[in-house]
Amino acid sequence: MARVILEIDTQLYRMLKAAAETNHLSLEEECCRRLAGGERRSHYLQALLAELRAEDEQRRANSR
Repeated sequence: MARVILEIDTQLYRMLKAAAETNHLSLEEECCRRLAGGERRSHYLQALLAELRAEDEQRRANSR
């Protein structure tokens, strides 16, 4: 599996992380919530979600 490395805006990442904590969600769940909720489509959120899913799949593969 290829590894994806994203350069992200630190302030936007912190705001998204804070929103996830406020909503008692994981960062991935917050991204999904925003994408599913019809909020403004964000390439940043879509890329971050893809990275989180790839990391989760890699963790699962490594734990087997």
